Amino acid sequence: MKLLKLSNKKFFHFFVFVIFFSTHVHSNEPIDIWNLENGKKVNVKAENESDKINNNILIDANYSNTNLINIEQEEKIDSNQLKLVGLYDPAENDLNLNMWELSDGEKIIKIVKKIEKMKLSNDAKNIYKKLILTNAFPPENNIDLDQFVELKINWLIKNNDLDLIKEFILKNDQGEFNSNLLKHYLDKNLSLGKVDKSCDIFSKIKIVPDDNYILKYKIYCLLYQGQKEVAQLHYDLLKETGFKDDFFNKSFNFLAGYTSNTVAEISEDSLLNFHLSYLSIKNFSYEPKQSTNKNIWQYLSSNNLLTQANDIDLEDREKIKSFEKATSEGNYKETDLLDLYTRFQFNIYQIISVFDAYKLLPNFEARALLYQAFLVTKEADTQIRLLELLKKEFESDNLGNAFDKELIRLIKSIDGEKISSEYTDFYETQLAQIKNQNLNIKFNNKILHQSKLINYFNGESSKEKIEKDLEKMLKKIKKNKKYYFSTKDNILIESFISDGIDISEKYESLLELNKSNIPTDIEVMINDGEIAMILLRLVEIIGEDDLKDLGTETLYFIIATLNKLNIDKIRNDIILQVIPVKV
Repeated sequence: MKLLKLSNKKFFHFFVFVIFFSTHVHSNEPIDIWNLENGKKVNVKAENESDKINNNILIDANYSNTNLINIEQEEKIDSNQLKLVGLYDPAENDLNLNMWELSDGEKIIKIVKKIEKMKLSNDAKNIYKKLILTNAFPPENNIDLDQFVELKINWLIKNNDLDLIKEFILKNDQGEFNSNLLKHYLDKNLSLGKVDKSCDIFSKIKIVPDDNYILKYKIYCLLYQGQKEVAQLHYDLLKETGFKDDFFNKSFNFLAGYTSNTVAEISEDSLLNFHLSYLSIKNFSYEPKQSTNKNIWQYLSSNNLLTQANDIDLEDREKIKSFEKATSEGNYKETDLLDLYTRFQFNIYQIISVFDAYKLLPNFEARALLYQAFLVTKEADTQIRLLELLKKEFESDNLGNAFDKELIRLIKSIDGEKISSEYTDFYETQLAQIKNQNLNIKFNNKILHQSKLINYFNGESSKEKIEKDLEKMLKKIKKNKKYYFSTKDNILIESFISDGIDISEKYESLLELNKSNIPTDIEVMINDGEIAMILLRLVEIIGEDDLKDLGTETLYFIIATLNKLNIDKIRNDIILQVIPVKV
């Protein structure tokens, strides 16, 4: 359109020029013929007018070119906006839009694969969540936008926080990005018996992905919400695209009330099909196997369609194994499995010689024997020993989650004072997992990292106040020749300096700073400005460990790295978690 306007302007100026020139020549025609000098004057005047017009055309052209450049810049901005797929504003965590751009895509994918194989601690997961869900442009090399977005989608699916997934879908309502994530959201809510939540999201998203499975879901939801005519309209439109699905067609006609004929067989092709089978088949009955999809297991549990523990045939080994696996995956309660174990019949010899007898039994029977022996044992050491063996038996078959909450409950039932030193390690390790993390900070103003200077990192103290308080503390410490500056003290001091807090030169001799030993690869990335890649490395380093369990030297270089990157908000969270003494 801009080019067309430019052409029109040129044509208009040319048209005016021709008329003006013709009129002027015509009015001076005798002079032009008889007086060469006047003719020259007229020609010069005409040339001047021509120059003026040409200049006007040039100005118009430059004006239009400027507009075209602005349009191109706006289009580039719009194009970049489409690349921003995330949940958090970069400023929320002291990050920026370009934090991925300088990193190599292949290296990012490689380290992400390593991280995905780990069972990240909550601390590592929290940092990774902030990184992966922050709006930022994708890397420029060896990865495309779809691959970059897939990293985010995969993380959301793996962590399965449905509220977070919903928020992500609504904030990134771009259809093509949300297809797999939306299917996961729909299926997970349906498996939990929350049909309302599955269907409600269709009223909130602007773009429904062009995916037949999602479109079938929407049609079913319209029926579920009593909008039969609208559902029929959507179904007709879907069929016009060439869609054919005999199972869905029969289910739709039955649920819409067009026919009393139900589907003949249960379909396990998808959770939606399984749900439609349940709705469409009279006297629905289904017995899951170990190979049955997890979502179907969860669906059966949520709708009270699973076989109860009391109804299981103890001779059916596969059924018992399936029950254990389903418990580990959260489809049965742990108490249901323990109730099943109490139904096994053991003789008195097996109970008395349990520590030898359990080794001769199949794994599921061994677990039953150990549990029954625990129930009849009153001696604390023996109880702890039995629970430790029982936990190992579950873990040996990858069923650790089947005996998690109940293990803690049973351990808490034991009198800790009656446990000998030989078994206290297991006892205390298990109880440590349930200690209250929301403890109060215990201040000790004689030790730098335990003092009220800590309040700076939760925003309770200004820089000016911290400078004064720090000056007072350092003055006292200088007089105390026995005071030893610990690594945690250095972490605090270096963080203060990084934030621009002044420390008098007279105290420099007290401090031994900049000894954080940052790994070489991270130093290189700091120099290259690869912010996101550095955070990925930190997540990998923390891994499955809680921050409080890391060595002080590791914490030192993590904090030093964040200081160099000016990522203060994440740094502050870490400091408040690992530095103060809590009681």
